[in-house]
Amino acid sequence: MRDAAGQRPGADGEGRGSALRVYTPDFLTELFRNPLDPGYADAAARRREAPAPSGWRAWSSRSVSLVVAVALGFLFAVAYRQTVAEEPGRSQARAGLVAEIKEREAETDGLAARADRLREEVGRQRDAALSGSQASRLRRLEAGTGLGRVRGDGVVVRLADAPAQDKDGVTGAEGGPPRVLYTDLQKVANDLWAAGAEAVAINGQRLTATSTIRSAGEAILVDFRPVTGPYEVSAIGPGSMRERFDGSRAAYLMRDLAESVGLSFQVRAVEDLTLPAAPEPRLRYAEPSVSPSPSVAGSGADRSSRPEPSGSGVSPSPSGGGR
Repeated sequence: MRDAAGQRPGADGEGRGSALRVYTPDFLTELFRNPLDPGYADAAARRREAPAPSGWRAWSSRSVSLVVAVALGFLFAVAYRQTVAEEPGRSQARAGLVAEIKEREAETDGLAARADRLREEVGRQRDAALSGSQASRLRRLEAGTGLGRVRGDGVVVRLADAPAQDKDGVTGAEGGPPRVLYTDLQKVANDLWAAGAEAVAINGQRLTATSTIRSAGEAILVDFRPVTGPYEVSAIGPGSMRERFDGSRAAYLMRDLAESVGLSFQVRAVEDLTLPAAPEPRLRYAEPSVSPSPSVAGSGADRSSRPEPSGSGVSPSPSGGGR
């Protein structure tokens, strides 16, 4: 039977391909239908068909398991006993380190107090040696640069970390309290200067033109000396300083943090405030380097006694060569 074109149905390539097409099952459907690999099924079948182990084999396997369990228990017991035995030594070493740190801190405080007394003695001797006007001018310069102790009315800004938060409902971990950052102290100190402060100190550390407020881990350093909370930024200045500081950006930011996360922020006026002097700065001066003797061209006694330029119109360089 032929069609209108004179060909039999299915005689072309498309017909033969349709007749020979083989449909394979979908891979995902087969995977969900038979998730276990055939090899595992064969191994399970062989294990079921295998004869049960004899009595001595079962007894030997149990004995090996028992010996391994006893050995592990013995090792754990020895490790625990050794840890407990070393704990007093570690506690003693820790207590010794803490005691040494406190001793060094006490020694440092004593040296700082002695340095203050010597500084005051030097100041008295200097005032006695100078005239009244010169001594007064020097004291004003020291007060302005932070090298002299000052007294007057001022403002104290108190910052403290927020109280500890409750445990997290999901993880069960205790949430750390929002902490005062070194940038907060920087902002407060800068806005106090901008409000007209004449002298500023943080926890008794006087700020000067070279002072730094940084962080080292979780500690805050003022001039490389650690300070701990609560932090008090004290400033001496005119009577309008508090009003001007209350309208500053730092005060607005700290009040917002106090309302949102619970940081403590207080500003109060203080009469007859005393700020200590800052430590003596380590000044560095630039000094000219010692120039080596210029090299002399030629040889002979006459030329060695009378240095001459090593070329027409060129002077010898201090470093021994021309550019």
